[in-house]
Amino acid sequence: MIITKTPFRMSFFGGGTDIEEYFRENSGAVLSTTFDKYCYVNVRHLPRFFDYSTEIAYSKMERVTKVDDIKHPAIREAMKLLDMHEIRLTYEADLPARSGLGTSSSFAVGMLNAFHALKGKYVDKKKLADEAIYLERVLCNEAGGWQDQIAASFGGLNRINFGPDGYEVLPVIISPDRKSQLNNNLLMFFTGFTRFSSDIQRVNAISKNEKKAQLKEMYSLVDEAEKVLVDKEKNIDDFGILLNQTWKLKRQTGVAISTNSIDELYLKGIEAGALGGKLLGAGGGGFLIFYVCPENQEAVKRAMKELLYIPFRFENGGTRVIHYTPELYEPRKESK
Repeated sequence: MIITKTPFRMSFFGGGTDIEEYFRENSGAVLSTTFDKYCYVNVRHLPRFFDYSTEIAYSKMERVTKVDDIKHPAIREAMKLLDMHEIRLTYEADLPARSGLGTSSSFAVGMLNAFHALKGKYVDKKKLADEAIYLERVLCNEAGGWQDQIAASFGGLNRINFGPDGYEVLPVIISPDRKSQLNNNLLMFFTGFTRFSSDIQRVNAISKNEKKAQLKEMYSLVDEAEKVLVDKEKNIDDFGILLNQTWKLKRQTGVAISTNSIDELYLKGIEAGALGGKLLGAGGGGFLIFYVCPENQEAVKRAMKELLYIPFRFENGGTRVIHYTPELYEPRKESK
């Protein structure tokens, strides 16, 4: 039996510049972190006592005899990619899916990690990220960028650069005290709305030629935000002001980024004392994050009283195997 634990991520700056058709021509970068909310993938070989050969439990239960009959596209394609057979897979998570935190990509990374471990193989973080990108963007043909898979694999507070040759992951060098201050000044709330990121991406892709100027400006904010974090002479509260700036830009990049309800919630947060904030993920719902100085945090929490407040801490581990019990597996012999 294998159990993997894979963190979710929050993306602060540069979202949208991690989409391949954009960064291959223009370059891109994101500033993001993983935090202490996780998905767990439990995989083992299914004992041969049943009239089905594979059992999968997520929000639904699937029991099939052929991999091609699996309805969940990522599980089906991952099993075919890594030649997996006769398994029982269970998925659990600390936060809901389709909520802007890269949950589907965290699941993809955790599942691939578990599959490799079940075969007795260790796979490094780069290979896991690459396989998850290939799984979601190519095999499943889901629209979106690359940052989620990379963040889930590597973990930590990173700047991820994208260009013609692919990507590189650069940890943000920041003192523990300054990093803790950043963490303490971020408040996260669940709006209650969930959506498929790929659907939002497809709607927004309609106007992609009009987005280039905004995306280049969003790219430049990655540099500014990183400087705020690493330069101890700079006021870390400027990070919140930049968040407000990137949110305004993000809202210009597509018709499905925000809704009237989200706009009203965001304005309430700002009026209560938040310096800035943004909707996490591709847009349309999910989690709102605000940068709030300590003296205004209770006021912002009161303004968001209709939403669920989610305390969190940054994490650095990325995906990991937390339980490893190898199993002997002999492929079923085909009857003649």
